[in-house]
Amino acid sequence: MGRWRTTGSALLRVIVVWVVSTLTMMLLAGILPDFKLTSDNGDSITQVALTAAWGAGAFGLLGALVWPLVVRAFLLVPALVLGLLVFFLNGSLLLMALRLIPTGRGAAEPETAVIVAAVMSAVASATSTALAVRDDDAYRRRLSRLADRRRRRRGEGPVPRPPGLVFLQLDGVGEHVLRDAVDAGLMPTVATWLKGTHRLTPWRTDWSSQTGASQLGILHGSTFDVPAFRWYEKESGEVMVSNRPASAVELQRRAVERTGDGGLLTLDGASRGNLFSGGADQVALVLTVAARRGRRNRSRAGYFAYFCDPANAVRTAGSFVAEVGREIAQSTRARIRKGAPRVKRGGLYPFIRAFATVVERDVVVAAVMGDMLAGRTAVYADLVAYDEVAHHSGPRGRDTDQVLGRLDRSLALIADAARHAPRGYRIVLLSDHGQSPGETFEGAYGLTLKDLVRAGCGLPVPRRARRTRSGAEARYAVRVALHRPVEEGEEARPGPGSDPVVLASGNLGLISFPDTEGRMTREQIDRRHPALLPTLASHPGIGFLLVRSQEHGAVVLGGGGAEVPLAQLADGEGPLKGFGRGAADAVRRTDTFPHTADIMVNSMYDPATGQVHAFEEQIGSHGGLGGEQSHPFLLSPLDLTEPVPDGGELVGAEQVHHVLRRWLREGQGPQVPVGAEVLAGVENSPSTDRAEGPFPVGGLTRQDKTS
Repeated sequence: MGRWRTTGSALLRVIVVWVVSTLTMMLLAGILPDFKLTSDNGDSITQVALTAAWGAGAFGLLGALVWPLVVRAFLLVPALVLGLLVFFLNGSLLLMALRLIPTGRGAAEPETAVIVAAVMSAVASATSTALAVRDDDAYRRRLSRLADRRRRRRGEGPVPRPPGLVFLQLDGVGEHVLRDAVDAGLMPTVATWLKGTHRLTPWRTDWSSQTGASQLGILHGSTFDVPAFRWYEKESGEVMVSNRPASAVELQRRAVERTGDGGLLTLDGASRGNLFSGGADQVALVLTVAARRGRRNRSRAGYFAYFCDPANAVRTAGSFVAEVGREIAQSTRARIRKGAPRVKRGGLYPFIRAFATVVERDVVVAAVMGDMLAGRTAVYADLVAYDEVAHHSGPRGRDTDQVLGRLDRSLALIADAARHAPRGYRIVLLSDHGQSPGETFEGAYGLTLKDLVRAGCGLPVPRRARRTRSGAEARYAVRVALHRPVEEGEEARPGPGSDPVVLASGNLGLISFPDTEGRMTREQIDRRHPALLPTLASHPGIGFLLVRSQEHGAVVLGGGGAEVPLAQLADGEGPLKGFGRGAADAVRRTDTFPHTADIMVNSMYDPATGQVHAFEEQIGSHGGLGGEQSHPFLLSPLDLTEPVPDGGELVGAEQVHHVLRRWLREGQGPQVPVGAEVLAGVENSPSTDRAEGPFPVGGLTRQDKTS
């Protein structure tokens, strides 16, 4: 009886979707002049309906049978190009469907076919989703059936009983921002967790408060020798950039070599949307994989798996267009109101923002849901939407509030999928750093840090400052998705000579002299450029400097001639006054890194306003010390042990890694020792070369209510 009821319910849903698609096709034929379902002499409404029914049925059947094969055939096409190509492929399928109508009455111009196919896919997806949501039992059965089918394809046995862990990283969301968003009602899902099932634990980053260092520490257990987002290495003459694929591969290799362990996700793990793999067997949208080229490169596998369902492409494209319009409207409003601080938000930025807040979010969320339905043991995913918007709009305000609200809906989708997964899941929410507001250094003082350094060295300063590159993760992720080479230029390998290399990492600046070996001492700098250190230390936009001295070892310099040996440095005193607890230890640790710059520069910080001055084009920044950028959060289920004992502090991404490791052990997950392949950075096991299949959540991942 139950089987007949299930079959009948499924058949009824197919019929309803078919009827709605037929009516949609009839409506479009009446609206669009280049789309017709009648003969030249005209037809009765019955004949038109019959023609539309044939066309809708053929289109649906072709979409189900042909579409996944066509998408997989385009595996070498750049991911975002595929996102646009799906519309033309969908239109082609509609033209084929019209040719299959027995009466031969259907016809459409190619450009009109694209529009009709997109609308019909969206309507069919919405109808199917609505019917599934209304029938919770059917929805649950569908998810379980798809998960079982996927496990059988992978040749797996029964799913183990212990619960899995899903780690969701809200990139750039500080502890105070999360608390304020919950209090304001922007994140009801997180609020529900806080009221009954989860605990909130703040933690503190290293001096380098940015994703490259934090995520490397969280996933691979080491932040050693990552002094900033970008830094210059004298022995190779190259600039390391955390979100450049080749640099990310090298950083991961160094971390694995240092720890002797493959990473947090070595046991049946999945890494989604991250800079690093964490040793996961299943990866998608991971930067370290993007550095490898080839037919089986899976850096973009997540995009293909997601776009295999044309309804996903249509829905995400609609949200993408809406987000571009939203950014243009918001930036226009900020210009009209002459809001300050403000940075330029034109050019390609609206599309980069839409990629981060829509495309990458949708694909990552779908991937995580697929991982849960497949019963994987550990999943780590990064959602970068807030971080990208906060860099250009500021950490707080209407723009970021909307992003936080949409991220909360993504969390709700993932939590709902957990209820239908074949095993229990504990969801851990965390961030890698926060963001501190403030006008840019150039906006406040009319010159860049590089200009100031050149002036202090007696070198010519260009009349027009060159725009400082942004350290936002999404810009490089877009280039990877487009399969475009990363722009390197002089930033990647500065030319020979004695001119200083000046790099920015939020409100942290790094100055290196490429013609000297090792770290240049203060005495050497003073002999070569006697005005440089006094010029920097006395500037009102700079908080303190770190340099190495032959006489005193490392020293910290500040305004008014302040000079304190690093060994004697204490929090809240001298140049570090106001920078908060743990600042001195963070500076001391960075001083031990082999690639610490000749001069490390931290911008000023105003404790009263929480503002800093970024050396990049960002009014919400992170990368150094000062304010909320150093204070991320860890939101964990109550049935996991406390991250730290009562009264204890969670300091550094390496400690967070050990906490997450402990929780995996509590779930009875044995740890896999690192192998020679992983130590060499190869990670070329057969499973690693296997591309992801379609996610088992097609048509069920609606994100935006208004777009």
